[in-house]
Amino acid sequence: MRAARIFYPLALALLLAGPSSASWLDTTPQPRMVMFVGVDVSGSFLKGADFDDSLSFLSRYIYAHLNGLEGLDKPAALFVGSIGGDKKGQPKVFYPIETFQNKTPEEIEAKLHEFFSRKHQDRYTDFNAFFDKVSEMVKDRKMILKPLSVVMVSDGVLDLPGKNGRHDYRGIDLGAMEKLSRNVTLRLLYTNPTVGKKWESLVPRRRVKVWTQEAPVMETWKDPKIFTPDGPMEKQDLFYKWVKNNVDFGVRMKRVD
Repeated sequence: MRAARIFYPLALALLLAGPSSASWLDTTPQPRMVMFVGVDVSGSFLKGADFDDSLSFLSRYIYAHLNGLEGLDKPAALFVGSIGGDKKGQPKVFYPIETFQNKTPEEIEAKLHEFFSRKHQDRYTDFNAFFDKVSEMVKDRKMILKPLSVVMVSDGVLDLPGKNGRHDYRGIDLGAMEKLSRNVTLRLLYTNPTVGKKWESLVPRRRVKVWTQEAPVMETWKDPKIFTPDGPMEKQDLFYKWVKNNVDFGVRMKRVD
């Protein structure tokens, strides 16, 4: 009885003081996942038929994750940047989560077109430089050990040579990302079956999980039977089911030496 006399007045005082004082009573799980989104603005993808579609999809995908719709993981942090540059290893700008929060899908899409314009074509797709930048940011911001999701819209074709030539997929280096977390997933969207197979079977890795999805499959997201253009995002149940089955698929770890 004595403990109850002490606890109840204390709890009441904390609640009356405001949400910050009673935050210790909140048992809602806090987001842990860190998401990086890479956009390929090199000539082969930028001038292709899938570039605009990829930004339209990304805007809905980012919006859905930011708002945790239909059970999609809500990221604790989000960064969006380009893959590559005008020379090997060129650093690029990564836009943080605040750039996209509290915006509609249409506003997010407009931002993506602003940042990744056809007027600012990169000369090369440099995947290794992108992965190095991701690793640096995770370390600098003390986000090591958090689940990491890296999503790239790209045809996946290599522009820069590896040790054994231009199309040496074994030259893709995921080594830095291997050390960031036990849960790292790399998703390559809008590729083709041949290139996707090379990413899945040739890219060396021990811990990073790799998932690829072909452009013809990605293009089906806007099928009226899947996505209702004029419907609210909160009611797009079939779209979120499609995302879970085709993009956010639970990938198994596969070691490739």
